Amino acid sequence: MSTVFKTFLNNDIKSTRTLLHEAIPITGSIVSGTYGTFPNGENIKNYAHGMFQSVYDYPYLSSSANHIFDLTVGVSTESAISASITVQQAKKVNMYNQMAGTLMGYDSAGNVIRFDADGDIAAGGAKINDAIFINFARLLQKDEIKKGSFSIQLGPDNPWLIPMTNILTITDANAQNNYRTNSAVGDYGILTCSVGGAFGGSISKAGLLFYQAGVVVLTSSVFQGGTSGSLDPGEGDSLMFPLPDTLTTISGALTGTVISGCCDAFRHRIRDISFNNTTELNSTIHFCRINNNEFNYSSNPTYLSESKIVVKNIQLDAPVSYFTTVGLYSADNELLAVAKLSEPLKKDPTNEITVRVRLDY
Repeated sequence: MSTVFKTFLNNDIKSTRTLLHEAIPITGSIVSGTYGTFPNGENIKNYAHGMFQSVYDYPYLSSSANHIFDLTVGVSTESAISASITVQQAKKVNMYNQMAGTLMGYDSAGNVIRFDADGDIAAGGAKINDAIFINFARLLQKDEIKKGSFSIQLGPDNPWLIPMTNILTITDANAQNNYRTNSAVGDYGILTCSVGGAFGGSISKAGLLFYQAGVVVLTSSVFQGGTSGSLDPGEGDSLMFPLPDTLTTISGALTGTVISGCCDAFRHRIRDISFNNTTELNSTIHFCRINNNEFNYSSNPTYLSESKIVVKNIQLDAPVSYFTTVGLYSADNELLAVAKLSEPLKKDPTNEITVRVRLDY
């Protein structure tokens, strides 16, 4: 136990933040058919409540399975197709309101703020009234998705069996320099897409990506071929959105198909998803400065023999000590943390030592 203590000065303590990133690739084969016959793969879990669908990297009943993401769809009451929904209308509307209320928040009147296409809520503008939601598991996203690293490739083509003739690539390009902060859950970026040959028009804004929440909000208009930027399926469908048992437009799927069916149809068109996750590592660095006249003696009883320092052969020799441990104490001398050195360090009145101790949390 220490009997001599030295107080840290302000310049002796420095706090730092380090961001660690991992590349996360999710291939379409895992999402749409590696484990079993599509759409009922063993790694796809549907629930009795029918509100969303979970995707795993392995059959979900296995102890080795890891949850990848959840899928669902939602329709705003302001959508042109809201009144036309014949299947799970309440659930689709409630899902939209739940996601929008959680991610965007509420206005001063207590109304849910709808997803804004460009993130400029105060200016009004186009809204995303019909959306496909991808909610990534914490295991993958960690503390957040790295801005500017997200990409999802979709196959928008017909026929149903070969949808990947043209690839629609959706990214959050340049989001590290241009993102929004007016969300209830942190930062979010605008997703944009490069349009393949199946599209007659051009869609510049494809949705939103909430980095800390790990949620992708895709406008259903990415499956509209000739609408030149339309953000509401009610404004005109031209690209078929086939389901395993029927052929329909995206608005037809949202109005006449259960949520799990919409999720199945969307999964069939995923080629791959990739992004870098982020782990935030906070550190406090303590610089333990030992002057030449400090800590040259040990408080260990074995340091003395017959009142003489064991390491001294001649009485007039300078004191010498070897230390292997640094203890960090509170103001009332309670031990809080211990740092071990890789090897003993020699200390005598002829040298000074600075030991750098880092606490990560």
